[in-house]
Amino acid sequence: MSIHPLWDQYPEIKEELLETRKVMDKVVKIRNKEITSALQLLLGSGGKLLRPAFFLLFSKFGEVESVKKTQRMAASLEILHVATLIHDDVIDDSPMRRSVPSIQAVYGKDIAVYTGDLLFTIYFHLLATSAKDSKLIELNAHSMKRVLVGELDQMNLRYNMNITTKQYFQHIKGKTAQLFEFSCLEGAYYADCPRSIQLQAKRIGYNIGMAFQIMDDILDYQATSEEMNKPVFEDLRNGYYTLPLILAMEKNRDAFIPLLSKKDELSDEELVQAHQLIIENGGIEAAEKIAGRFTDKALKGILSLPDIPERQVLYEVTEKLLRRNN
Repeated sequence: MSIHPLWDQYPEIKEELLETRKVMDKVVKIRNKEITSALQLLLGSGGKLLRPAFFLLFSKFGEVESVKKTQRMAASLEILHVATLIHDDVIDDSPMRRSVPSIQAVYGKDIAVYTGDLLFTIYFHLLATSAKDSKLIELNAHSMKRVLVGELDQMNLRYNMNITTKQYFQHIKGKTAQLFEFSCLEGAYYADCPRSIQLQAKRIGYNIGMAFQIMDDILDYQATSEEMNKPVFEDLRNGYYTLPLILAMEKNRDAFIPLLSKKDELSDEELVQAHQLIIENGGIEAAEKIAGRFTDKALKGILSLPDIPERQVLYEVTEKLLRRNN
């Protein structure tokens, strides 16, 4: 069993993440061996385990009662994340996920929906058997609701040529930043950290999540499919207009209207043309500056945490993550 090389130089957290992976592989086993194998392949196919990692790192700022339950809580966050990815692939008709064929591409949309639902039930079971109190269950429910509302916001904005930066920030706050924010907060809460540390963890996670999603949206216009482990221009093709496009349209809206009016009938050549317009109108550069501001806030927040070894790990990992090319 292996995990992403991001963790190679941090042996302690790498070992904890390996144990978390073992929990994940165990809990997804069902009678259907084919689906079990597909889920285990997806869980082990290059994901960085960021949400479990942030949970575990923030738990070091306090004391946990049970290492085993802590690993199960960490696993629950990745299970929840992967459940949302499987459902995303159904909605987007995506053929690939993390360099392997998506569940819906191999088994069809019906089985993919049920597989995502299965992961939600596994997430709730891990939570119910490992949460230290009812407040933690309530926090999870609230966080999950915000994630799903963010997904619904994004669906409501598909092919909307009038989308604003405010609307974009609102839906990525729910869709992506919420789970990063919650992973950090939950780690601090689970370890009985002081309230001040919990609030810092929440703010740091929010800024990490916002920067992460903006960078992901930028890379959709910069990286190759091999670097991204998913098809490029996928958001534009599916009508999800992200920050680089929104900012470019603010400069030269008329240039984009004839292309975007075609919605899902955009040809590959027209996608390349739209990509070039985004570059020419400074959309990528402007989005990078905004991502940089969120990154700086996250790093500044980390430096305000108590000076323990895990603080340096948090800082280094966050910096690598938010100044990435894949």
